[in-house]
Amino acid sequence: MNIHDDASHIQSPLRIAILECDTPLEGTRAKYGGYGGLFKVLLQAAADALGQPEVISSRKGMEVTMWDVVTAQSHPDLADIDAILLTGSRHNSFDDNPWIVKLVDFVTRVLAQDRVRIIGVCFGHQIVGRAMGAKVGRSDIGWETSVLPVELSAKGKELFKQPELSLQQMHRDIVYGFPEGVEELGSSPRCRNQGMYISKRLITVQGHPEFNAEIMAELLAARHDQGIFDDVVYNESMARAGNHHDGVAVAQGFLRFLMEK
Repeated sequence: MNIHDDASHIQSPLRIAILECDTPLEGTRAKYGGYGGLFKVLLQAAADALGQPEVISSRKGMEVTMWDVVTAQSHPDLADIDAILLTGSRHNSFDDNPWIVKLVDFVTRVLAQDRVRIIGVCFGHQIVGRAMGAKVGRSDIGWETSVLPVELSAKGKELFKQPELSLQQMHRDIVYGFPEGVEELGSSPRCRNQGMYISKRLITVQGHPEFNAEIMAELLAARHDQGIFDDVVYNESMARAGNHHDGVAVAQGFLRFLMEK
């Protein structure tokens, strides 16, 4: 796909509103400021990796804003943006906390129009599923943690330009099944729905393309200290945390999706 050919439907810069659904742990927060900052770094790396600096790069063609949807419960005006990106979160996507209900309502409103596009990651993937009427809840199989393989569908291979993915994972909640009208992007032994896609409308992944070994290690240590992960899960997960993962390839897929015409 030539990005320049697909960029005619959008204005420059591409305006992406990152909906921050949580606050990272101390080490990650000190380095990136928040999940919005972390995703901005990822999207910039992906833009450079696309290799078309005349169209989009870390310095050109992309404007990223951050929105606190938890405490401030602020959401962008759709007239001012081209896409929303919903981040991960430690919170339950199936809870009815006021900010979560408000977020689901906002995503439902975005789904009801056809210009602003949607990217969802982990919790964000689940919120999109919930807004589309899918069941979201605890997995009967348990957690996925650290770098794990994702088997891609034909559409997933097309979008991410790879035969399979390795992605950081940190979840035990899932989207059950697939909402009507979406194409599945991938699956894993513990999670059938690893991603969803509707052309020019939405793309989601259950994994964490934005995480790296340092971020994963901080999360694993915190949850081990809290007793969420026992020694076996912690040690096995830590052993995989530094493995190669395809976060930038996934983010390149996000940008290709945003530029579809």
